[in-house]
Parts: sequence; C-alpha cells; structure tokens
Amino acid sequence: MDRSGFVKLAMIAFGLVILSFFVRGTSRLVLGPDTAELLQAPIAVVGFALLVYLFVRATLDAVGLWEVENPDA
Repeated sequence: MDRSGFVKLAMIAFGLVILSFFVRGTSRLVLGPDTAELLQAPIAVVGFALLVYLFVRATLDAVGLWEVENPDA
C-alpha cells in the first residue's frame, strides 16, 4: 500500500463513521431508536475497525516493521 492508498482508506473510514451517525439520526426519526441502532451498528463497526487497522499500520510504519511505500522516493 502506498501513502495515497492509506489516505484514501482513512477518508473512507472517517466517512463511514460520520455516515453511521447520519443513519442513526434519520432512521431514529422514522423507525424508532431500537431499529436505528440496528441499522447504524454495522456501518460504525466497519468504520471503526478500519480506523484501528490504519492506526496499527501507521504505528508499525513509524517503528519500521511494516513500511507504507512512498511513491515519490
């Protein structure tokens, strides 16, 4: 994975987390709180898991164990 792919994944992860809040808010108005939580949960879990993966990957890059490739180098 290169740095541009890393940034794209980070933007997707943050987008998923923000989307989960919008899904929960709008579906809560229409369907009720219990159904809203059921609809929001998978989106939030995927976004959060992706953020955890990116954090671990960035930490391993900083330590030098698993480098994120730099296309300019």
